[in-house]
Amino acid sequence: MLKSFSREDLEDLYKLVKAKYESTRPMEDLDLLLWEDLKTMFKPHVKDTVWRNQQDYKVLEWKLYDSCGVHSLRMQHVYIYMLVEKRYPLTPSTITNMLNKKLQVNYFSEIAYQLLKLLIK
Repeated sequence: MLKSFSREDLEDLYKLVKAKYESTRPMEDLDLLLWEDLKTMFKPHVKDTVWRNQQDYKVLEWKLYDSCGVHSLRMQHVYIYMLVEKRYPLTPSTITNMLNKKLQVNYFSEIAYQLLKLLIK
């Protein structure tokens, strides 16, 4: 899905889902999954479960979706989607695992280079 999304599409989706669930909580499993993924991506919070439990998971895959400026981690039992330009509360061991897995990109791009620079800082 992210391959065909532009950044505007992603931001519009976040705004729509956020407006729908500002005052209520999603009840359906897929709605909850979408809301949690978008919330983690746009408004990460250190106390969120996904960040607290990352030491329990091994990085299996690290990909960049250049069209929308998102990179993802596939870990055991969880996917984490992150905006390229944002810093997230990743542990040093998770960052090391990401770098060891190597970023998967379709072609070298400036956005991939900027992401790697951000992580190595």
